[in-house]
Parts: sequence; C-alpha cells; structure tokens
Amino acid sequence: MLFEGLSDKLQNAFGKLKSKGKLTEADVKAAMREVKMALLEADVNYKVVKDFVKVVQDRCIGEDVMKSLTPGQMVIKIVNEELTNLMGSVKSEITFSQKPPTVIMMVGLQGAGKTTTSGKLAGLLKKKGKKPLLVAGDVYRPAAIKQLQVVGEKLDIEVFTMGDKVSPVDISKAALEHAKNNLNDVVIIDTAGRLHVDEVLMQELKDIKSNVNPQEILLVVDSMTGQDAVNVSESFNEALGIDGVVLTKLDGDTRGGAALSIRAVTNKPIKFVGMGEKLDNLEVFHPDRMASRILGMGDVLSLIEKAQDSLDMEKVKELEQKMRKNEMDFEDFLSQLEQIQNLGPLDKLLDMVPGMGSIKGQMGNFDANGKEVNKTKAIIQSMTLYERRNPAVLNASRKKRIARGSGTSVQDVNRLIKQFNEMKKMMKMFQSGNMMGKMKKGGFPKMPKLPF
Repeated sequence: MLFEGLSDKLQNAFGKLKSKGKLTEADVKAAMREVKMALLEADVNYKVVKDFVKVVQDRCIGEDVMKSLTPGQMVIKIVNEELTNLMGSVKSEITFSQKPPTVIMMVGLQGAGKTTTSGKLAGLLKKKGKKPLLVAGDVYRPAAIKQLQVVGEKLDIEVFTMGDKVSPVDISKAALEHAKNNLNDVVIIDTAGRLHVDEVLMQELKDIKSNVNPQEILLVVDSMTGQDAVNVSESFNEALGIDGVVLTKLDGDTRGGAALSIRAVTNKPIKFVGMGEKLDNLEVFHPDRMASRILGMGDVLSLIEKAQDSLDMEKVKELEQKMRKNEMDFEDFLSQLEQIQNLGPLDKLLDMVPGMGSIKGQMGNFDANGKEVNKTKAIIQSMTLYERRNPAVLNASRKKRIARGSGTSVQDVNRLIKQFNEMKKMMKMFQSGNMMGKMKKGGFPKMPKLPF
C-alpha cells in the first residue's frame, strides 16, 4: 500500500502526543526522533530528513504549540504543512504553449515506464479537450514502437512513427510538422530509455531538445527505486534541464522516499503520479493531499473527483433511495459492484477517507485484481431476474443451479447470501439510529465481511 510503512510509524508517533494534555520540549524531541527514523527508513534523502526535522521541531517548540489546548493536534498540523512544503506546496501541471502545438518530451531510464506513461498522459489530456499526437521516438528497444501503437489504439489517439531506421531527431522534427498540418495541439515524444551516464544517448536528447524546442521535458522515474530515483532526477536535470517529474508505480511504494525527496533535491516539481497499470491510472500530483494521506487524514477531494469521473450519479441516487428504505436486492447489488469496480480497489479508496484506513482489516480481504468481485458478479449473474429481485426465494435447488452456472460451489452461494443479509442489517441499523448507540457504548461495531 502507498506509504504504508511510513504512514503507520508517523501515526504511531503522533498518537503518543495526542494522548498528552500538555507537551514538554522533551516530548516533542522524542516524537521528532521517531519521525526522523521513520523518514530515514522510508529511504528519504538524509539531508532532506535533517532539514525537515529541524524546521518542524523549531516550530513545535514555539509558544503556540506549548500553550495550545490541543498541542498534539497542533504538532500534526505543523507536520502536515511542512510535508506539503517539502513536496512542493501546490500542484504543478503542464504549461501549454501559447502557439500550438505544445511539445512534451518524455525521458528517463529503461524500465521506468515511459511508453505507458506517455499514453496515459495523452489520455489524460484528451479528456481535457486536447488533441494529442503520440510520437514513437524509441528506435532502440525491440517492440517499443508497437507497444506505443497498441496503447494509442486503446485510447483512440494517433501515433506518429517512421520505423526504427530513422534517427529520433528526424522523427521528432517530422512529427512536429505533422502535428501542425493535422491540428494536433499537443505532441508527446516517447524517447528511448538510457542511463544518465551514457553520453551519446544523452546528447541525442539534447539534439531533440534543440530541434523541437519542447515546452515541457518530463522525467519518468520508478518511485520504488527510492534514492536511486532521486539521483537519476538530479543527473537528468543537470544534463538536460527537466521541467518536472512523473513518478510511476507510486501505488506500490510502501516507503515514499522518492516522493518526499525529489522536489527538495532537484527543485523540480512532481507533476504526475502513476497509481496503477490501467491507462487511466495517472493522476495530477497534489502535495497537500498526499501529505494528508501520509498522516492518515484521508484525501476527500481526490475521492470526490474519482467518484465524479467514475460513477453514474443517477444510479447512485437510485441506490441511495433503496438503501434508505432497506429495499436493496441483488440486482441493485450487482449495479453497486460494477460501480465499485470503476472506482478501483476498495483498500485504496478507504485510504482517502479520514479515519477509515484503520478499520480496513475489519472489512475482509481486498482483491486488487478483482477476482473475488468477479466471482461475486458471476454468482449474481447466474440468478434469474426474479431471484435477484426476490432473494428470499433462493432455496436449495436454486442455489445448486446458480453454483453450477457460475462455476462456484453452493457454499460460495450461501456465503454471498449471508454477507448480503448482514450488509442489509447494518444498513437498517444506520437508518434506525441504532448504529450511533452501539458506537457510543463500545466503539465502531465490527463490520461485516464484504463479498469482494
């Protein structure tokens, strides 16, 4: 999970502070030692950690914190602000040329994910009303051109190629002319991966830059390489002069060293982050939202944006009305599952909801690949429309037929029905107000295991 190790350690350190009614300087210093160790273990650059801890500690030992009625909360507020500053304060997006087309060069090491990221970026810009052109400038890696063409086809975006016998410089120049003639307002050049110490290939990038005058040079780096990603960013910036960084595989980065170090070391912003393998899993990087997620404070704005992009709001309203009346059936539940699949893995969504990250363990096993979701859908789709709308009629013979039709077992069918009924009971408790009473008496009630 994203920043999981770092997030747990920071929340643990601050949990000790929140339990104290009054803080001493010794309390703050002890917490800062834990913060320092957590950041170093997360592979954050040592100088960045040292400077960060000093700034936070100096602010926390100030009178405003020590005399505050909620000093623990004030410390967290300061850490949140400084984490945001560390990662760039505000989001930094693509700057578009006043005279189209806007040229974007994608550069980086081999295996960082440039080709896929180029396609993802083109898809993101297309959603915003742009007409991008993808340029196959990697003439060295076998099948690189074909890979970009496949990505372009999936996104319905044109790919410009001249094969692998023409120099990337000539391809880039020809692509720019093609874009002007065909009204493409964005040109995204996918260049070959190279080592930052390879002088010949680095010179090739400089030649492309001087010939097409890109508006943006984006460095694509694998966030899971930690400090290596930071070192690569520094080297490419010195050699080429990058405008921003795209961090790939951030969804699998449990440490977070690259995201927390790159801006401070290179003074270049993280512009986008890759949050999965799907072609729509590229997001604008928001430093303030990421800081909140690291501290377990959620990211409601991103969740809202994701919901607006992914959900059929009319269906959501209909389902809400049925849930209020406790009338949800398997037909509604199937629709709900499909909407959830559009949003992505549930554990990632819970990380965006303040306070919900801590109860993920109560909600069953999450399957990022959707296997359990698909099994649940298969069972429901093997029911007749009458059975979906009237779950009470599901007797033994019907269950056997459903199990055969879905390629599952009767036990699987029974398990789904039981979990569905438990969910309906919990919804009824929410509607009746009994849930609040239970929470007052004994904390958050045990969640039913979800059937996905």
